[in-house]
Amino acid sequence: MLIRDAEISGRRTDVRVAAGHVQEVGDLTRQPGEEVVDGSGGVLLPGLTDHHVHLFAWAAALRSAACGPPAVRDAHALRRALAAASPDAAGWVRGVGYTESVAGELDAAALDRLHAERPVRLQHRGGSLWMLNTAAIRLLRLERSDDPGIERAADGRPTGRVWRADHLLRPPPASSAVPYPDLTAVAGMLARWGVTAVTDASPDLGEAAVSALTAQMEHRTLPQRVRLLGAPRGVVLRCPRLTPGPWKIVVRDDALPGLAELVATIGSAHARARPVALHCLTVDALALSLAAFDEAGSIPGDRIEHAGVVPDWCLGPLRRHGLRVVTQPAFLADRGEDMVAGTPAGEEDFLYRYAGLRDAGVRVFPSSDAPYGPADPWRVMAAARDRTTESGRVIARAERVGVAVSLNGYLTPGELPLSGPAVLRPGIAADLVLLRGGLREVLAEPDAERVRLTMIDGRVVHQAP
Repeated sequence: MLIRDAEISGRRTDVRVAAGHVQEVGDLTRQPGEEVVDGSGGVLLPGLTDHHVHLFAWAAALRSAACGPPAVRDAHALRRALAAASPDAAGWVRGVGYTESVAGELDAAALDRLHAERPVRLQHRGGSLWMLNTAAIRLLRLERSDDPGIERAADGRPTGRVWRADHLLRPPPASSAVPYPDLTAVAGMLARWGVTAVTDASPDLGEAAVSALTAQMEHRTLPQRVRLLGAPRGVVLRCPRLTPGPWKIVVRDDALPGLAELVATIGSAHARARPVALHCLTVDALALSLAAFDEAGSIPGDRIEHAGVVPDWCLGPLRRHGLRVVTQPAFLADRGEDMVAGTPAGEEDFLYRYAGLRDAGVRVFPSSDAPYGPADPWRVMAAARDRTTESGRVIARAERVGVAVSLNGYLTPGELPLSGPAVLRPGIAADLVLLRGGLREVLAEPDAERVRLTMIDGRVVHQAP
């Protein structure tokens, strides 16, 4: 393919793609049989990378009933949504996006009053909590399980609230239900947005999950490159587009590990030359993690996921340990009012910081956390620039960054500590995105509708009319 008249590094030029790579950049002549795309002066960039997603959860969410704002805002609407939901292959109703503003804290008894006819599993908007009705509890036989993720009443019975225990909800191997959903729709959305690579942040993936993901990548159901934070120790990844990332460690806000335990977990990963990625939403989780790095030390590639609340005193340790922060600016646009309501007075300026981290010498990278946050990278860039809640209130104006900053974060490959933003030049893999308009226009008005063409390994995976 020959892409004519595209903006690259501030000048309009041509690009030849062949054998999966960028072959030439300059004033080029069409070769016999070569397909030509008129760039019309639009900027041509390396493909975007979303540094924190959950692929299978995202695909499952697309097939689930919306059970939170803006579609559902009260108990009556939730009852209607559950009744209208199509069951999955096993006859379950699966709902996502729930938040307490809809109908308060839900347990099995509350869910039974809303929908008792079919087994229901309803996921909280944050992703860490599942709420089950009585039919679901019985089918899963939770009363016979001693899993620590099962919340129990004073008499020992499961309440229907399950914390960070997705493994309990997966069908057994002999079940006829499909355990891992098809990723075609997710891949198509990513391609339409110009995303050619993702980091899957799901922790503790089993070999079955890795095999299912590998099969879909090999069949090009998912053409994007994928780094796995939850890749099992010692697993051999047979797809060249699938690579291991840092080892994901969830520092649970509701059950913080002991310092010695966390130090040992970090040290175990470092001993295998594998960096770590620590999930930290609260100040307590971040403080414990920084103390653990003081004991265990850090290696290139160590990162903090989310960094939901970062007081000023944390900036120095983050910089000193060389930790990268992977943040989600669009959370503020999606649920900022709830976040502010749940944040102690005076700490609003510490929510999902960006500019302050960069000013302190900490490298920051944007991401979506899809399906738990808005997935469109162009919406994320706008959110990092504006920092407005769903009501229009600005949160921590000083933490705003320009679109160029967050775009550079998306242009940085997944191996964060080893590189800055990718540069379009001969020899790189042809993972490219062609946009409508020059770079100045894109930065002024980031919008997914600007994406004209996306290619991965020189193959076109999306082309707008």
